[in-house]
Amino acid sequence: MGQIAEIIKYEGDNSTFIWKHPSEDFNSLTQLVVHESQEAIFFLNGQALDLFGPGRYTLETQNIPKIGAALSRAAGDKTPFHCEVYFINKTEQMAIKWGTDSKVQYIDPAYGFPISIGASGEMSLRAEDSRKLLLKLVGTENGLTQQHITALFRAFLMTKVKTYIAQTMKERAINIFEIDEHLSEFSDELHRKLIPDFAGYGVALERFFVTNIVKPDGDRQYEKFKELHFRQYADIAEAKLRQQTDIIYAQTQAQKVVIDSQAQATKRAQEGYTYAQERGFDVAEQVARNEAVGQFTNMGVGLGTMAGVGGAVGGVVGSAVNDAMSAAAEPGVPNASAPADDMAAFKAKVDKLTVMKEAGLLSDEEYASMKAELLKSIL
Repeated sequence: MGQIAEIIKYEGDNSTFIWKHPSEDFNSLTQLVVHESQEAIFFLNGQALDLFGPGRYTLETQNIPKIGAALSRAAGDKTPFHCEVYFINKTEQMAIKWGTDSKVQYIDPAYGFPISIGASGEMSLRAEDSRKLLLKLVGTENGLTQQHITALFRAFLMTKVKTYIAQTMKERAINIFEIDEHLSEFSDELHRKLIPDFAGYGVALERFFVTNIVKPDGDRQYEKFKELHFRQYADIAEAKLRQQTDIIYAQTQAQKVVIDSQAQATKRAQEGYTYAQERGFDVAEQVARNEAVGQFTNMGVGLGTMAGVGGAVGGVVGSAVNDAMSAAAEPGVPNASAPADDMAAFKAKVDKLTVMKEAGLLSDEEYASMKAELLKSIL
């Protein structure tokens, strides 16, 4: 039989939900100390009578010392008034691990091959309804630990976790290679689905996390589809990179053309001529070299006429004509001033006049005059 003025307080640890104090059948005047975040339930003769919150209490029992001693002797040194105290830890207990005891079998919705996966994670629990938790799960046991409560909830925990993950992956067409992106979504939905199951036993499921999906790494079929899945993204990334590289190269080449053009324009400005004049120089020089001085004579194009086109242009054309005359005077070179006697020669000369006019070397009046001279030469 207990001693007068015993002190009963919690002596368990933070991984325990319910702890039964070893002292039983204590006397009146026994002191009960309940800490913050705890509750205590007083049992008398097998009935849960009072629920005590944080504080210090004096227990009033039927075990009065003198009367109790007499009754104990009459009952074979056992008190006829049986009393007990259970402490309930109300703190939120975190990092309680869970995991599926077997793998989920389903068909991958994206690639259509059978696959087996498992899941694991952590949860945090808190004793919410002390009386319900004690009466439904503890009974006559001496306590309830994290490992014990996880084992008790394993059946519906595993059933709902495996069923939900398989159904969700099928409904939302989530393939196995992208499932890690949905862990937060799975966690929130499973938490919502499991809350009523825990609450029915007086336990609050504060948090629930799916932290890992166990994939069949090493399975030949799984590895084959894994390679195909990541290859398609690698090919797309490679094609985009090549496209970006080609664009950068084209932009660089275009910029080089712009820079070269600006440099040429600056050079022309410094030397005092335009792009049209430069092209005219090239045309005039080519015409002069090809036709020789005799053809210009037949067309009525003299050095004075060419000089009248413009200082720079006339100089270039005149120089080209002089070079052609020198070449014509050399032995073996036929006399280009001989009159043309066929239409082919006439047409060639008209074509050259047209080229010179379009290049800006001849005005409309000069072009018309020279063309008229050509016509006279064949009439």
